[in-house]
Amino acid sequence: MKLVRKDLEKDNAGQVTLIPEEPEDMWHTYNLLQVGDSLRASTIRKVQTESSTGSVGSNRVRTTLTLCVETIDFDSQACQLRVKGTNIQENEYVKMGAYHTIELEPNRQFTLAKKQWDSVVLERIEQACDPAWSADVAAVVMQEGLAHICLVTPSMTLTRAKVEVNIPRKRKGNCSQHDRALERFYEQVVQAIQRHINFEVVKCVLVASPGFVREQFCDYMFQQAVKTDNKLLLENRSKFLQVHSSSGHKYALKEALCDPAVTSRLSDTKAAGEVKALDDFYKMLQHEPDRAFYGLKHVEKANEAMAIDTLLISDELFRHQDVATRARYVKLVDSVRENMGTVRIFSSLHVSGEQLGQLTGVAAILRFPVAELSDQEDDSSSEED
Repeated sequence: MKLVRKDLEKDNAGQVTLIPEEPEDMWHTYNLLQVGDSLRASTIRKVQTESSTGSVGSNRVRTTLTLCVETIDFDSQACQLRVKGTNIQENEYVKMGAYHTIELEPNRQFTLAKKQWDSVVLERIEQACDPAWSADVAAVVMQEGLAHICLVTPSMTLTRAKVEVNIPRKRKGNCSQHDRALERFYEQVVQAIQRHINFEVVKCVLVASPGFVREQFCDYMFQQAVKTDNKLLLENRSKFLQVHSSSGHKYALKEALCDPAVTSRLSDTKAAGEVKALDDFYKMLQHEPDRAFYGLKHVEKANEAMAIDTLLISDELFRHQDVATRARYVKLVDSVRENMGTVRIFSSLHVSGEQLGQLTGVAAILRFPVAELSDQEDDSSSEED
């Protein structure tokens, strides 16, 4: 997704102009749209024309309309999005108040205006427009003195850093200059990894090189991590995967990605993170039920006690047509984050999102047991929306 323009007022009213670039962007757009929003986009309208002789014909014209959104239809198989509403701006082909359906298309920009842009919607735009959020895989392609740190998304490879250090040749009886330069090179690569790779998003880091460079580098990196107690690298050690490449140039990444060990590992994507979070919830529900809550009212009460460690919530809930209900979910997400909790927004298109939907769409893993809430009568849950 490409952000063309963002104009928001102090009260968070305003509009954004976006260009969807991939099929997945249609899913993001579907989650941004709400009934009552204003959508401006290019569309095709069939119009009738009358000639000077009085004969009536019809032809299709491309025009730009601004609709007040009434219904939103998303086809998940074809990733097509149709929006129906009434025309709210003067147009030579369409009367004010007339109904029209716009089919949003890839690589064609649209402008979406809202009376209130909340934090969940703004975060979705940020994630959709930042390639790093969709990059589950990172790669370090290296040879002695040259390294490229890359992010791999479903559609492109982004070079985030290039490290070049001149490495003197080894001399008989004196390798100190070579070893010092190599150590300096390795240190710069480690710094670049920490700066450019978001380990919360990335599930696998490929370290590719000819010869033994990758082994020597990984040995150096984790020895230093132990010495300096670098928790970031030590906790994510299992994500590093060493593979062969013919050089340290970016083009060599392609052969590394074709390695069978890599292809099996890459099946562990963001969706797998959702599956693990839901699995952790079910385990907690089984072994420590006082630390696993689901249902909006129970989760809200746990949040009031500042007890939520991880909030699991379905993106389906943010498409609720009732503004007050949607605002309630947004407030819960904001509050959990303010209390230093983790929020995982599940996609309802994924199997884990469907499972969460069967648990009312909202659940929480608690930091500490809150027994009095789980002992409450079930009548509170019957009042939920």
